[in-house]
Amino acid sequence: MIWTPVSTSVSLPSDQSQCSWVFLVAVAETSESAQSYYNTGLVLIATGDLCPSHLRSWTELWLGSSVEVVGPETLNRALIGSMFYLLSAFPSLDESAKPFGGVSPGGLSNGGKDEDYLGHVFWDQDTWMYPGISLFYPKLAKAVLQYRIRTIEGAHSNAQQMGYKGLKFAWESAVTGRDVCPDDLIVQQEIHINGDVIMAFKQYFYLTQDLEMFKVGRGSEVVWGVADYWVSRVTWDPANDEYHIKGVIPPDEYYTNVDNSVFTNAVAKCSLRFALELASHLSHTPPPEWQDIADKIKIPFDPELKYHPEFDGYTQGTNVKQADTVLLGYPLGMSTTPEVRQNDLEIYEAVTDPLGPAMTWGMFAVGWLELGEAEKAQELLQKCFKNIQKPFQVWSESADGSGCVNFLTGMGGFLQAVLFGYTGFRVQKECLAFAPLLPQEVDALSVKGVCYLGNKMDWLVKSTEVTVTVRKPAEGSGNKEPDALTVVLNTGTTIPLKPGQSVTFSRQPGQIRKRISRSYCWPL
Repeated sequence: MIWTPVSTSVSLPSDQSQCSWVFLVAVAETSESAQSYYNTGLVLIATGDLCPSHLRSWTELWLGSSVEVVGPETLNRALIGSMFYLLSAFPSLDESAKPFGGVSPGGLSNGGKDEDYLGHVFWDQDTWMYPGISLFYPKLAKAVLQYRIRTIEGAHSNAQQMGYKGLKFAWESAVTGRDVCPDDLIVQQEIHINGDVIMAFKQYFYLTQDLEMFKVGRGSEVVWGVADYWVSRVTWDPANDEYHIKGVIPPDEYYTNVDNSVFTNAVAKCSLRFALELASHLSHTPPPEWQDIADKIKIPFDPELKYHPEFDGYTQGTNVKQADTVLLGYPLGMSTTPEVRQNDLEIYEAVTDPLGPAMTWGMFAVGWLELGEAEKAQELLQKCFKNIQKPFQVWSESADGSGCVNFLTGMGGFLQAVLFGYTGFRVQKECLAFAPLLPQEVDALSVKGVCYLGNKMDWLVKSTEVTVTVRKPAEGSGNKEPDALTVVLNTGTTIPLKPGQSVTFSRQPGQIRKRISRSYCWPL
């Protein structure tokens, strides 16, 4: 870090009605880079272009992507603020190819252990912040994956030290990927991080079809290394003809050393299935255990009460910390009946800690939107506003203002509730599915800059109709021509999408697909 010395006091000269002071800080990985950035800043100050250049850069970003509503001003400000802070924590687009150190729940380390998580990288990056950013910026999405790729050796060491094969990504990761979490029990048991990382890789592949990332960019090493880890981590239960994962901490960290965390097992199942899919793309022969475990891993379910217990032995009505089982529907996309989905939402909403982390209620909102209950969803989304402090839309981790500040994880969950809730966007194997639904207080939703298969799209969702416009090739599409797209509505209507033209149709579910494709979306 290089910085302008900050005076303890400043004085306005008596002969001037106004004066300004500028204090500059440059942060970089090397002293040479920091000095270069600092010198550039000094030049911008001297020419009066420091603030104007900043404004120009943000104007370009807002033109590239934005999420706004016609409706409550508080909701709109929260959305804009979330995008602003998340984009601030990721690399700039022109530096996205440079080594990236990941995003911590509070951004750069700025406080003590209980305030900002020491600047370490958790599942917060891959599960909570990444999905919204990846929908707009393939380059930034790729930078996140490349961070995980650079920590492969550390992940391999983590697995070996615990007596397992493959890759075990750190619960708290820094530069090397070796686990820097100060709590050994968490290091050993909070293993769902492995599946969370793979979900990010899968979403990137489905959005871009960038096989080179997996062929030569070492992406396949990550996906297959995690699959090998699950093979060595599961245990076989011959009595019930199923695989178990024992002794884990689920996303709900109120519990330790539990068996068959429903989220952990489900995300392991998803990552194994993606490993098999990727193997077919790359003509790789997968070990038969990948398929066998994916088919037979236990997903706890109570057939009488028709809901998913959080883990083996969970008692309905027992308090939970945060969104856990409700994540089965979104983001995991596990197929369940509407009755079971509703039961999961109702049962866990009633026992979720009101002072739990801020990203939780957005996931409940997504679930209710899936069920067509827009007003119920909005009621839960409103709980997020207890975590937002005016005037700068700063998020606290907990509703009472405690915990990490500025809590990027909460912003990521909130942004997803609108991006994937109001639109119904689901990034699937052969399509970008949608099922728009707005609460009564929102007249319209504008989502600009959605990137899919090399195309950049703008969406305008209203109460009765949807307009889609293909603007231009997406950032990061390279020299490859973007795939021609078409809207396929669930009613059977097909509408070609052409660059520079808008199409409008009545609000209903459908998919965006390659125009030449005859494929369909496959359930997870």
